[in-house]
Amino acid sequence: MTKLSEYNKKRNFNKTKEPIGKNSKRVNKLRFCVQHHIARKDHYDLRLEWNGVLISWAVPKGPSYNPKDKRLAIMVEDHPIDYHNFEGTIPKGEYGGGTVMLWDKGYWEPIKGNKPDFKEGPVKFILKGKRLKGMWTLVKLKSDNNWLLIKDEDEYHLYDDINEFNTSIKTDRTMEEIANNIKKIEITSPDKIIYKNPKVTKMDIINYYQKVAKHMLPFIQNRLFSTIRYPNGANGDKFYKKHFENIHKFLGKKKINSKSDHQNDYYYIKDINGLISEVQMNSYEFHIWGCHESDLRHADMLVFDLDPDEYLSLAKLREGVKDLKSILDEYKLESFLKTSGGKGYHIVVPLKGKVTWKNARKIAKNIAKLMETKWPDKYTSNMKKERRKGKIFIDWVRNTKGATSVAPYSLRVRKKLTVSMPISWNELDKIKPDEITIEQALKRIKRRDPWENLKSI
Repeated sequence: MTKLSEYNKKRNFNKTKEPIGKNSKRVNKLRFCVQHHIARKDHYDLRLEWNGVLISWAVPKGPSYNPKDKRLAIMVEDHPIDYHNFEGTIPKGEYGGGTVMLWDKGYWEPIKGNKPDFKEGPVKFILKGKRLKGMWTLVKLKSDNNWLLIKDEDEYHLYDDINEFNTSIKTDRTMEEIANNIKKIEITSPDKIIYKNPKVTKMDIINYYQKVAKHMLPFIQNRLFSTIRYPNGANGDKFYKKHFENIHKFLGKKKINSKSDHQNDYYYIKDINGLISEVQMNSYEFHIWGCHESDLRHADMLVFDLDPDEYLSLAKLREGVKDLKSILDEYKLESFLKTSGGKGYHIVVPLKGKVTWKNARKIAKNIAKLMETKWPDKYTSNMKKERRKGKIFIDWVRNTKGATSVAPYSLRVRKKLTVSMPISWNELDKIKPDEITIEQALKRIKRRDPWENLKSI
């Protein structure tokens, strides 16, 4: 087990924006940080860099400059070095769910250069932060993880009352402002009409994405993505974007070497601001890769698109969805259903462990081939239109590195504005692929989430 195994085990990085635990190389200057953390209980977290990780303590009352104050400090799991710059909200229901503010950071050093004993203590050290300075001591108590954090007497003792510091040293925001983390994004042409009948404006679309963001972000956050932009409304020209010219702070950037593609900057959405900023740029459809930007070598989901011959009945299409589910069930592959917002349904299969793209593509192709072999009069694994007459094409091809599929909760700009919406399996016979509108989607998110058990992507 690595030093950060416990840290990684406790977190679902598809839902929290906290950094993934990776050991870092040793550096000359040792970093430290203090984070104000309002979770189940209000507390502060002290973190000292040592051997490629941040040794961490939860300090319920926070540090004190008064040497008479012996503050309880509970040692918790080691954190990755990247955590020293983390600020934001951890989703409710996740480990440590709540608001995290970067309260102080800087460098530290052991007093007299002695190697600190983080097992038995005491640990004597000097802090060189913006708010915490001078000599401090951590004293180990008999209880396994309980320590005391004490300020030593020096020129800094009684220096400050920590309660005076209620803003982030990183962003100068208060805890409340961090919790309400939607920065002001200038919306241009909010009254621009995207659809005439029924009337839908650009602002209507922005409002939709703001309302579904907390449901949509777990599936699009930190994934490379592309969009379809409609600068002149639904009836105007549209274009597909995977390399974005509006390089702004709301998107993360990933460089990918590609023989066929000279533009090798790809982007990912970090939070709601990235989502809304793209909608402001007239991106109304969002399409995502089958992996996260942190690991582009492995797929973490399969997506099957059931694409029927245009003359095939809806009943036959639904029968195809059930047949595919029966195959997946047989192989004990848990699957989730959504409407495409177009003419078909999509089935999403989360993948566990490290599945290479080569193997992901092979799995998907074999499942499609199996359906073709078992029901040759109903299904084809061949994408050619002439092979699709009276059949359903089981589209497995999108399970390739760089291929995309429409994101859950994304709008689809068609003859009418629809949503690619997660639905439960028992709704299959009740909901058409292009049935769910913005209004219906906003009503549905107030109900129980049919994908609530989808934890793996």
